[in-house]
Amino acid sequence: MKEKESILQDRAFIELNFSNLAHNIEEIKKVIDKDCKIMAVVKANAYGHGIVQIAKMLNRIGVKDFAVATLSEGILLRKHHIDGNILILGYTDVSNIEYVIEYDLMQTIIDYEYAKKIETIELKSKLKVHVKINTGMNRIGENYENMEKLQEIYQMKNIEILGTYTHLCVADSFEEEDGVFTKIQIDRFNQCIEQLKRQKCDVGKVHVQSSYGVLNYPYLKYDFVRVGIVMYGVYSNYHENTVVKLNLRPVLSLKARITSVKEIKKGEAVSYGRTFVADESKKIATVSIGYADGYPRNLSGQNVEVLVNGKYAKIIGRICMDQLIIDVSNVSGIKQGDLVTFIGDKDEISAEKIASASNTITNELLSRLGNRIERISKE
Repeated sequence: MKEKESILQDRAFIELNFSNLAHNIEEIKKVIDKDCKIMAVVKANAYGHGIVQIAKMLNRIGVKDFAVATLSEGILLRKHHIDGNILILGYTDVSNIEYVIEYDLMQTIIDYEYAKKIETIELKSKLKVHVKINTGMNRIGENYENMEKLQEIYQMKNIEILGTYTHLCVADSFEEEDGVFTKIQIDRFNQCIEQLKRQKCDVGKVHVQSSYGVLNYPYLKYDFVRVGIVMYGVYSNYHENTVVKLNLRPVLSLKARITSVKEIKKGEAVSYGRTFVADESKKIATVSIGYADGYPRNLSGQNVEVLVNGKYAKIIGRICMDQLIIDVSNVSGIKQGDLVTFIGDKDEISAEKIASASNTITNELLSRLGNRIERISKE
């Protein structure tokens, strides 16, 4: 192992499988219209995968449209020479709009009042934007009913409108009322777009579907799909049902090293709070990862399994800030320096299974993985 690789893999690290990323992109292409483009959502450090590494690989395989949440994420991509369009999905303070222009980014117009503020400032060139329309999620976006305000936005002098979009808030649900509401959102958006066009407003490229919009409403035809979680090869929830079944492959594996192996006797406790007490003699191992790395502390005492030397082992006792302990009584030949896999492509340690045990979704689990964990690429 080269010196740099040795240092990066000394403690805890994430292994990125770029072949799986390319495979997932091709899977998504199979279910969208041939004229529809993928807008890769790389916000939150590419859902914990590493924003720069992921975006560079996506550029290499031909993806030229990206979505981020913040101005700083967009600037980071530009500083690493990411090519293509970069849309900021969230709010950027008007005092920083000049940087959106400087780094050739696109800003979301989050509502009419925001657009009005931008119209009052002096800019060296027009600000490239996409307009967000609120069709029922009530997070950001100008309300679909406010046609006069929307039309005024499209006539403003300081902005160049390149796109218009909305967001579906229950596209992942199979509940009847949620399906009805999703179709209401789609209808509201489509009618709004048609009204704007009748008023000679150039709406630019339109987009509605995020990952679950693609999986459950594949018949929709827009200019972009904003894909996040499925691009990374996982679903948000464990054993989730969707209309479209994609052959997804996880891009991320989370691994750490064993730092200590020891024997404990019956009646001895492990970790903070003495919440685990051995019912018989056991062989245990300490591993160099903890909740400060983003591995959830609430998995303590949940019988969560990890993979070491081809065998499953359970986490025991409370998960600490930088370390945790596993029961390796059934694992032979274990030693200091051995690798332990915490998230991988096997069902028992899948991101979906671990997120479920932590009472959350994979989106949160993965995006919380910290920068202390090195990202290692695997072609």
